[in-house]
Amino acid sequence: MKLRHIYFLLFVLGIILPYSQFIPWFLKNGLDLALFFSELFSSKIGGMFGMDLFVSAVVLFVFTAFETARLKMRGIWLILTAVFLATFLAGVSCGFPLFLYLRQKHIDNL
Repeated sequence: MKLRHIYFLLFVLGIILPYSQFIPWFLKNGLDLALFFSELFSSKIGGMFGMDLFVSAVVLFVFTAFETARLKMRGIWLILTAVFLATFLAGVSCGFPLFLYLRQKHIDNL
């Protein structure tokens, strides 16, 4: 199995696992962002994970932008958009392996 295939499997897990928790919450509460953030930051531990997520997302966006340019990957804006959407809609656990998959695919084709 190639490294890019492992990254792809991690990308799929990065969609499935967060949504296995979010979908039941969403079905019960709807898109109540105030409640979402209230519950996310309702304890110091939850707040720690929330802050970690926000910082990790920013680091991912910076890394993606610079690494995509450094490797001269085609479709920079498409890659940046896909990683942003995956991260925003599912989390860093989805956006990061997606970028690593796209990066490894580019490296494998050199």
